[in-house]
Amino acid sequence: MTKINLADAKARLSELVERAAAGEPVEILRRGKAVAQIAAVDRPKKAIALGTLKAVTEGTPKQAEGAGKFIRRMRDDTRY
Repeated sequence: MTKINLADAKARLSELVERAAAGEPVEILRRGKAVAQIAAVDRPKKAIALGTLKAVTEGTPKQAEGAGKFIRRMRDDTRY
């Protein structure tokens, strides 16, 4: 857990929030004593509707060539 004094936390709040959201709790100190903690909020993951996903993927046309060949052709044809 990261510990940081209040004055530094004010100056680096965005960074500390990002770190907390990534799973690293941050403890804020005032005169060397813990007064607050920033931690990620537990959000339940939304279930994937498999029927909807299947409908979307079935409606997508297949590509004539693989992605690697397509990118190589685009790069070779238009870059030089």
